[in-house]
Amino acid sequence: MTRAHLTLIATTASCLLAVAPIAHADDSPSVPPGTEATAPAPVEVDGNDPDLKLPEGATLAQAKVLDIKQVVEEQSGDERREDTNADVKFALQAEVLFSKDSAKLSAESRARIAAIAEEIKTQNATRIRVFGFTDNLGSSAHGDVLSKQRANAVQDVLYQELNDSNVTFDVRGYGEQYPISSNATEAGRKKNRRVEVSFPRSES
Repeated sequence: MTRAHLTLIATTASCLLAVAPIAHADDSPSVPPGTEATAPAPVEVDGNDPDLKLPEGATLAQAKVLDIKQVVEEQSGDERREDTNADVKFALQAEVLFSKDSAKLSAESRARIAAIAEEIKTQNATRIRVFGFTDNLGSSAHGDVLSKQRANAVQDVLYQELNDSNVTFDVRGYGEQYPISSNATEAGRKKNRRVEVSFPRSES
């Protein structure tokens, strides 16, 4: 093999090594403000501790705690409950609560909301978030209004069921923001049309 061929091979190898790795987008949905995980790191980690046996020049990233999340969903998908170490969240599909393009609660929906109110009492929660969401069909402005109206309707029932002046509510309509499924299919859009009720877990 000639010197010219060796030089070409070495140059090609160098170029391949210099190519940056392909970046992949995070497909997990973002969360509305106020619902991020907030658990602090349980212990301080000393990055200079020799027992860590880090490779030369390596450093530790900032320590963080990931929430352990348990999700229970009805087979129909009508209702989902998520439990983390800090919060409880219920997600009810809009079709379970309302008629199409309506913010008037159905006759059957009150029992589902009342069951959530009982869990709020069990957890002794006094700060409740009620967030409404839609799919991406129709105008964004219409979705913002409809999702807020639906959140208000659920909050009204919770307020009556709890009957507690110490409870405060944060009620918002996010429209098509923060989807939990793809809006490319009707099955995905159905999941995105929802009202979420979340509150802190009891510390006991």
